[in-house]
Amino acid sequence: MLIYLVYCSLIVGMITSLRNIAHLDLDSFFINVECLKNDALKGKPLIVGGGSDRGVVASCSYEARKFGVKSAMPVRLARRLCPDVKIIKGDMESYSQYSRMVTDIIADQVPVFEKSSIDEFYVDLSGMDRFFGCTKYTTELRKKIIKESGLTISCGLSSNKLVSKVATDYGKPQGQTEVPFGHERAFLAPMAIEKLPMVGNKTSELLRRMGVETIRTLSEIPLEMMTNLLGKNGIELWRRANGIDETPIVPYHEAKSIGTESTFDSDTINVNFLHSELVRMTERVAFELRSTGRLAGCITIKIRYSDFQTLTRQVMIPYTAADHVLFAKAKELFDRLYDRRILVRLVGVRLSHIIPGNYQINLFDDSEEMIRLYKAIDSVKSQFGETLLRRAAGVPLKLNNTQKKAS
Repeated sequence: MLIYLVYCSLIVGMITSLRNIAHLDLDSFFINVECLKNDALKGKPLIVGGGSDRGVVASCSYEARKFGVKSAMPVRLARRLCPDVKIIKGDMESYSQYSRMVTDIIADQVPVFEKSSIDEFYVDLSGMDRFFGCTKYTTELRKKIIKESGLTISCGLSSNKLVSKVATDYGKPQGQTEVPFGHERAFLAPMAIEKLPMVGNKTSELLRRMGVETIRTLSEIPLEMMTNLLGKNGIELWRRANGIDETPIVPYHEAKSIGTESTFDSDTINVNFLHSELVRMTERVAFELRSTGRLAGCITIKIRYSDFQTLTRQVMIPYTAADHVLFAKAKELFDRLYDRRILVRLVGVRLSHIIPGNYQINLFDDSEEMIRLYKAIDSVKSQFGETLLRRAAGVPLKLNNTQKKAS
């Protein structure tokens, strides 16, 4: 079995020789957007995040990182590490606008790309080496992004997504690192094991207790031992340590969406009931976003009147998966859309322009307690069902409606 796995890994390695994958990552994205808005901030230790000591660091400048400040760190700890740090309240609307700007630039220049987060992209340049040269093409793409957006961006280029991402981190900030095919394992070898995606704190502690400090040592551990130690994760970790990754590019489509709608047994004009239905449905799709690690950049509200006239209205929003942000937008859209004041037979909510991401990044006004509350609520819903905990505003005022999930 193990021999078969090794054989398959070698075959995959041969196949990846046909691939050229670039990873693009905007440097200190939130910070750089703020510096574009205010030149006086450049070169200073900065934090984007909660405005109080009970908030968390969403992003920090390289000047702040020199003092040990990191993302997701409590603001009060960041203040102790760097007393002169300036804290900036996050502006998710601006960050979303710049993210879309860079997305549009990339979409206009390459045939296939994946938007893996608000500030990260994978680009499939396979085959372009025969025409323009992948290195040259990537360089020109970086220059175009920098020129048109004003943001700095780092890039890694290799035969697969894993190595390209590590190469990007290696060259940050404002760097471009290329790893030629066949040199993936050698490139990773001298790095600390924590540099390898998939190695979290617990795995790192376990490996270091075994004396494994570099990716080279990790790659040399017998596959059977890795399997006994970590099961399937051990196999995947061994493959990554050897620079093997066949993960495909997932093409980015703005049309990707999730939604839900309710058709009522009896048409209604009860606005309070319609609002409660919107809250209930929005809460449901927001939880679905968070449980799959995604953010939405657009919300659409749908109304069908008793005469079957159907109307929709949508608005672009800062990327989010937070209930309270989406509730406000859903109600605002509904109130603008519901203008006939006649019986309604259906309402619906749809979220689109979906990207991978953590909903915490836009909770700039919230404390650690709020973030922990979201985590606790989602944990309960995941274990016992999403209907166990509901917001009071979303508790049905009527029980005779039927719900159907939109595909």
